[in-house]
Amino acid sequence: MILTIAVAILILMMMVFAVYSVETKDLLYAVVGTMAVSLIVSILFYVLQAPDVAMAEAAIGAGISTAVFVIAIKKTERYEHD
Repeated sequence: MILTIAVAILILMMMVFAVYSVETKDLLYAVVGTMAVSLIVSILFYVLQAPDVAMAEAAIGAGISTAVFVIAIKKTERYEHD
């Protein structure tokens, strides 16, 4: 029962961060939101008893991808123009 509630809260948080990432005009904040989604997915994989997939998602999805996006944003413009 408690695990089901925790998973539901994590899924809700993941949806909120995903919508925030799409809607924000600041690209750096969008990358941080995407990283949060990736970390939540990693936690959900761990809860589903797939620790190898959780570690890969955390390393690649939250770590490397975020670093690449931040470097790309640093070399371009941070804010999206209308």
